[in-house]
This record gives sequence, C-alpha cells and structure tokens, in this order.
Amino acid sequence: MITQEIKVTFQPTGRSVYVLPGTLLLEAAGRAGIVLQTPCGGRGTCGKCRVKILDGECPSSAPAESALSSEHVQQGYRLACQTYIDKPLVVEIPAESQFGAAQQILTTHAGRGTVLNPVVRKQYFRLNAPTSKDAISDVARLKAAIGEATIPFHLLLTLSGFLRTHDWQGTAVVAGNRLIGLEVGDTSHDAYGVAVDLGTTTVVGSLFDLATGEEKAVSATMNPQVGFGDDVISRISRVRENQGALAELQQAACKAINSVIHGLCEQTGVDVRHVYEIVIAGNSTMQQLLCGLDPSALGEVPFVQTFDGALTIPAQVLGLAVNPGCEVFVFPQVGGFVGGDTVAGMLAAGLEKAEVPTLLVDIGTNGEIVLAYDGKLQATSTAAGPAFEGARIVQGMRATAGAIEKVVIHDDVLLNVIGNTRPVGLCGTALIDAVAELLRRGIIDETGRILPPDEAPADLPERLLARLVTMNNQTNFLLVPPEQAASGEAIYLWQKDVRELQLATGAIRAGINILLRRVGLTPDELGSVLLAGAFGNFIRRSNARRIGLLPQVPCGHIHFIGNAASLGAPLALLSADERERAERLRRATAHVDLSLDSEFQMEFGMAMMFPLHDLDTC
Repeated sequence: MITQEIKVTFQPTGRSVYVLPGTLLLEAAGRAGIVLQTPCGGRGTCGKCRVKILDGECPSSAPAESALSSEHVQQGYRLACQTYIDKPLVVEIPAESQFGAAQQILTTHAGRGTVLNPVVRKQYFRLNAPTSKDAISDVARLKAAIGEATIPFHLLLTLSGFLRTHDWQGTAVVAGNRLIGLEVGDTSHDAYGVAVDLGTTTVVGSLFDLATGEEKAVSATMNPQVGFGDDVISRISRVRENQGALAELQQAACKAINSVIHGLCEQTGVDVRHVYEIVIAGNSTMQQLLCGLDPSALGEVPFVQTFDGALTIPAQVLGLAVNPGCEVFVFPQVGGFVGGDTVAGMLAAGLEKAEVPTLLVDIGTNGEIVLAYDGKLQATSTAAGPAFEGARIVQGMRATAGAIEKVVIHDDVLLNVIGNTRPVGLCGTALIDAVAELLRRGIIDETGRILPPDEAPADLPERLLARLVTMNNQTNFLLVPPEQAASGEAIYLWQKDVRELQLATGAIRAGINILLRRVGLTPDELGSVLLAGAFGNFIRRSNARRIGLLPQVPCGHIHFIGNAASLGAPLALLSADERERAERLRRATAHVDLSLDSEFQMEFGMAMMFPLHDLDTC
C-alpha cells in the first residue's frame, strides 16, 4: 500500500523530502543529506540532535523535555531522534547540531577542533622604492615584507616589472613557502579553496573561504565516467582493454570537477581565478584515474596501488580551470581498494583517538572497513557488488525519483517512494528493508529462501499471504500491484534479489569478522560502529543489523557520520596540520588484503546465512 507521504523542509538549506507518517525526524534529515550529531545513539539523552520547528505541529516528548530547557521546548526545539512526523513540517537545523560541527575549524588556537591553517595564504604588501641608501634586490625587498618564500623562475621573470608598474604594492599569494602569484591591488580577502569528494557515481564539491574557514557553497554533478561503466572494476577493465581509455577517463573526471567548480563560483560570485587550492578524496581507482595513473594493477591479485603517500599536482597539469598557481592535493591511500576516501573518513572520525573498539564501515559497491582497537588501525575492502546501488536487482534502480526507498511491513506493506510519485522500481535501501521485514515475519528463512504460501507462518495476515506469488518453482513477494505502479507492471521482491543481497551482505560481514578475529575481538565487544557513505546514511540501523550487514551490537552503538570523504576533505583543505595527520593515519594503518586471506572464502560462505535472531529495534 502506498500511503500519502508528508513533506518536510529543512532550513537554512531549503531541502525537502517526503516521508511516511511516523518517520523519525532524524531519519528524514538523513534523507535530506543532513547528518545530525547522535553521540547517545538516538536514545534522547545527549540533546545534541536539537532542531527547531518553524512551521507545523510537532508535540514535545518526555526525553526532549528532560534533555532541553523548558524555554527551548516552548520556543519549538525538539530532539530529532525522538520526534515522529505526522504532519508537514518546516524545520531549522542549528549548525551545532550537524555532525560536521564536531570537526569545526577554529580561527584561533583556543578551544577544541582543528586550527585554521591553510596551505595557501594571501598578503598585501606595500614596499619602499629603492634609493641610493637602500639598493637591496627586488627579491630581498619582497621577502622582507611577506616572509621567506621560494620564488619560481617564471614569477622572477615578471617581478621587477610588476613592482615598478604597480607602485611597489600588490598582493602575494603563497602556498606553503612558495610564491605562486602576484596580484594587482589588495586582494588578500579573496582566497578560496575547493574540497572535492570524487565518487564513482557523483562528484561533490564545497567552496571554502581560506581566510575564515567558512563554507560558501556546495555543488554536485554526475561523474561522466559512468558512461564507461557503473563500477570501478568495469573502468579498470576498460583501461586494460582499450588504448586511449585512460586519457578519456581522466578527461571525464576533470570535466566533472570543472563543472562543480564553475557551479560553486556561479552560486557565490567568486572569481574562479581566486581558487588557489583543491583537495580531492576518492577511492583508489578514482584517484588514479584522475591523476592519469594506470589502475590496471588494481584489477588483478594482489591488488596494487600506484601510490600511497599524498600527491600534490599543479591544477593546470590536470586541466582544471582555476588560478594558474593552484595545486591539487590528492589524499593518501592505504592499500588495495582502501583509498583516499577511507583515509578522509578516518580523519573526519578521529579514528586514531577511539577510546573503545571502533569499526568504520563505508558501504557501497566496494565496502571499506577500518577497525580501531588498542591504539592500532587495520583496514580492508571487499567487493560487495552493485546490489546496494540497485544493479543486478530484477526491478532495481538508483535512488532517484520513482524509486521505492523504504518498506515497512505490519498487517500489510507500506512504501515510501522518492519524489512522492508512482513507483518504478526499488533501490538499495528498500531492498534491505524488505528482506529485513520479511525475516522478522518469518516469510524469509535464514537460508534466504522466500517461503511459498503453504510453508508460511500460520499466523500470517491474509493480505501478506496473498503477496506470496510462486513463479517457475520460486516464490516472490509482491510489493506493488500493477495498478499502482508507474509502468502498469507489478513490482516484486524476487528470490534472485535476496540472493544478490546475501552476496553483498556476506562479503562485508566476512571482512568485518576477519578484522575482528585478527585482534581477538567478538562483535559484541565493539563499542562503536560508524556508518559512512552516501548510501550508509540512508540505511535503517535495525534492518542493516537484521540482515547481518552490521554486527549484532545495540543500536545505540551504531552512529551515522555521513559522507566521510566530504567531511575529511575540507579538514585537509583548511589545515596543513590535518594533511600531516592524514599521512600519519595512512602510515599507521595495516592493510589486510582479503584476496590473500585463506579464511575469507569459508567466512564468506558462513556470512551468506542471515542471523537467526535480532537485538533491540532502533
């Protein structure tokens, strides 16, 4: 049954989502791409996910009244983790409630967080003209004003003419200890950088003021490399099999980044020539393709990266349309498919400071897993396959308009459809929901088989029993009857879909179990599970745990941290200290190559089975 969905608008971004009645406000925010702080695990005790209701009716809850002052409750503040949506709402998200606030960049050395210390700085100077008593060189005169800096030869060629033409004044642009530009007049307040999350499917960029640390705009576009294949393996194969494909893929990535930068500057009115620094975090394949480095070795066992330490590349070499002196910082990589996006996630999560055994899981076509325990870090990746992206699912699709993205089963089926329209197919989150709900109702057994009507539980409601449809000796579960579907064709959860989900889930769980076993831990000893990635942010914790995708730990131990690459890249953009920390994290992390682990296949086979039981609901 497709119920009328409720519109929720979040300010100040203006983003809107449609959700089912009874949806937690915390979940709705996540669907709008807003990750809120929940250090208490959503139990309503910390008060960190505080939001303000600007329009609409939203009764207070007992936990909110305990965690918030009575004055704040009267002003419309609520706890997103305890607030259920029943009517349209307009909600304001305070900056301090967002997860990114935990990694706030500070402009002074006081307080907690990261000190604002960008690699690029701009300094206005006014020099005295030479006299008979002061005839030092132009270079010495400039350095006396701006500090010690290496001056490259191409700027040395123009230095004397610049100073004399512009009355011995201007603005120096310095990157580290190197002069990268001289500008007419005082442009010291116009210094910007871009942090880029270079994803397999999408490219997201954020424009930052390097002088204040303020985020000015966000822009995103599809990665045109999808035309060469949906996943990294297909793109690696393309390079291995086609001469010239590497250059084409590199150009496609640079085209996407240029598009993002153009969008950012258009939104803000910033001159693209005032973009002096770009930081990029992506998986191993994406980073190597961007740099024009052949990723072919990542397509064979053992999986070998071209580089591990961070790279710094002139933007002009990559064909990026920014200031000619701009440099691109590419995140360091751990090994195999554990790339820069994972290091960025470790950086954002402060994983090396974890006080309890902590697991970072970034779920996608490749699942990256990092375990922090007893002051040590180890990381691995596993090929989960494209099921979470809706691929290889009979009626699967990406999370776009018309995709079923949430499934709730009580006496009948309730569906949430992106765009509040007729359903076209189901995306990865709906696949997880549907299987988890059917496991709870006993309609799917631990082997992953959808039971036929004659084997279904005796107490199963008639409306659910009627949805079990046997075709070609296999039973499928009807999600949407033909009259309610956009195409007029019924939408099912097919038996084949369950098998694909088992493959994806089993791969990730096997990777987690192997990391735990290497340090002598059991899943219930984990103190924290951090769920990262654009897809991970939309997963319902109890459902991910029910199908075995996540360990059997209390929901209060599972925390969403959003797209970790998009949080880690700005840190490296705004602080040279954070770049050094990223490099230390890379060196301190042991890479575990599952393709060389003798226990992986056995562990994978066991992980294909769904857990028999579940813990508390979330």
